[in-house]
Amino acid sequence: MIFSKTGDRKASGAKIPATVITGFLGAGKTTMIRNILENADGRRIALIINEFGDLGVDGDVLKGCGAEACSEDDIIELTNGCICCTVADDFIPTMTRLLEREGRPDHIVIETSGLALPQPLIAAFNWPDIRTQVTVDGVITVVDSAAVAAGRFADDHDKVDAARAEDDNLDHESPIEELFEDQLTAADLIVLNKTDLLDAAGIEAVRREVAARTTRKPMMIEAANGAVPASVLLGLGVGTEDDIANRKSHHEMEHEAGEEHDHDEFASFVVELGPIADSTGFVSRLKAIVSAHDVLRLKGFADVPGKPMRLLIQAVGTRIDPYFDRAWAAGEARRTRLVVIGLHDLDEAALRAAIVAAAA
Repeated sequence: MIFSKTGDRKASGAKIPATVITGFLGAGKTTMIRNILENADGRRIALIINEFGDLGVDGDVLKGCGAEACSEDDIIELTNGCICCTVADDFIPTMTRLLEREGRPDHIVIETSGLALPQPLIAAFNWPDIRTQVTVDGVITVVDSAAVAAGRFADDHDKVDAARAEDDNLDHESPIEELFEDQLTAADLIVLNKTDLLDAAGIEAVRREVAARTTRKPMMIEAANGAVPASVLLGLGVGTEDDIANRKSHHEMEHEAGEEHDHDEFASFVVELGPIADSTGFVSRLKAIVSAHDVLRLKGFADVPGKPMRLLIQAVGTRIDPYFDRAWAAGEARRTRLVVIGLHDLDEAALRAAIVAAAA
């Protein structure tokens, strides 16, 4: 949790607003939250981060952000699982402990995993002990505009339309498409991020594509590098938990139809390496590996000998963004760790061997 100084809502009886920030892998959620924390305007903010896989990279990025409010001890991380599947086991107990603390927050920000369904999380705010104390101020879905423009979430629409004409019962949607649509369907505000990577025509095409993916029509705004004022993101006052029935996910609709929904469509694993002497070459080789194996997301940190700072590596598809984010702390073990995320049929052994070879 991240705190700044202001009054305690418990004494006034007012519900604490909670903002859920969702979006697919690499959309820019963590960067957006970092901007919120650096411009909190005196709010006392509690932050809950849920990550897929057991390497808490997003939490580490925020712990190293350098903002006055960014205390390492005050960030709650729920790693190694999808929060939408572990609401009762993880999220509700976490919220209960948070609400029992002295000096309660003015606002709660929850960053979901890039593979999480927002709907079950929103529904959890109707849990009796939570509903009386917290309300969902709004759900913000962050979209990687460049990825949408590149067709990452879309099949070949002409082929799909042709196939549909032949078979009305054809189920063409992939797990990635479904998840993307579910995150849009849950939104009160959609942020088209990374628009600086597109021209005006590209941005307009993304707007049309995103709008076509949900029957609900939430407001859409554009952003670059997640830079949206906290005053825009916080204080929407929607009370989304009261409208959850109008935001059903593919997951819920399948359950209503008596079908099983399998979350084993995605998999992750961690690769631990030694020091990376040639960081430029390593990043270049990683790009080729990601492209060859259709990795959805790769992220982590690298130890570059002779450099006082750790190298942060973030890959979304074949787009890799390496930069030195902070100095290694005194007594901190310098190491290289990467988490790889992809579909369930990833060839882990081949990927692991390729990454190890790339570091040699």
